[in-house]
Amino acid sequence: MVPTNSLDSRPAAAGPFDLEAYLKERRPLVEAALDQALALRYPETLYESMRYSLLAGGKRLRPILCLATCELAGGSLAVAMPTACALEMIHTMSLIHDDLPSMDNDDYRRGRLTNHKVYGDDVAILAGDALLTYAFEHVATQTHGADPVRVLRVVAGLGKAVGGEGLVGGQVVDLASEGNPNVTLETLNYIHNHKTAALLEISVTSGAILAGADEEAIESLRQYAQRIGLAFQIVDDILDITSTSETLGKSVGKDITAQKVTYPSLWGIEESRRQANQLIEEAKESLAGFGELNRPLLAIADYIVARTY
Repeated sequence: MVPTNSLDSRPAAAGPFDLEAYLKERRPLVEAALDQALALRYPETLYESMRYSLLAGGKRLRPILCLATCELAGGSLAVAMPTACALEMIHTMSLIHDDLPSMDNDDYRRGRLTNHKVYGDDVAILAGDALLTYAFEHVATQTHGADPVRVLRVVAGLGKAVGGEGLVGGQVVDLASEGNPNVTLETLNYIHNHKTAALLEISVTSGAILAGADEEAIESLRQYAQRIGLAFQIVDDILDITSTSETLGKSVGKDITAQKVTYPSLWGIEESRRQANQLIEEAKESLAGFGELNRPLLAIADYIVARTY
């Protein structure tokens, strides 16, 4: 199985894949595009708040996945970059809102004060709202060189990933589950398949959609994304127990404080690690049909389970 544009005709790459070099090349491209996409304008306080969180650094995993799958399917970085930026805008919105006192009530994110601590709850809420709506505008107006039907499909996918069938729905169940020691594994999986994995899924599939990949390829990438998304959350739960605020750049131990059921609380740390590793192996198996072109995605999968922050 390969995308429709005969990617197997490309020459195979030799030697081990250097993920560090790959990320070092891609992250500055994303940072520059984000900076250019969101200029400072009136009302300045709103745009300063939006830029404060959007340009605060981070892994940029979601936009990089979008760019990687677009290239895998024979598309260009230019075609995928507006969607890559939109994904980071949506992710940033979720972090701003997640940190609010009415949600997780965090003081630090990415090593500095959270948005509401700097700009107040009111502006932080509005900055998140503005980032979310601007994300859709940016995809619709700035994507050039792609079939409009594919762009529309990406816009619809973003809406589903962030709405009641995705991130927002998962967050509601997450909040309702706080303090309930009887939360089941099924409920926990629901929360994180929607709250975490849904946005990672559209991050992976959107690039391939824009490039014109066939349905078989998109489905394989979807399976990859769902598995790395759940593994990502399991590792997050482990790090909340085993890491430090200095390493993570955000508060640790907040799941215990909020009396949340997590994967380590259900399985223990070692079994949680085993489950995450198993998900990563299954994710990598989903990419077998792409040949050597899957190397960035394979390396990112390994990075997700091995990360320490």
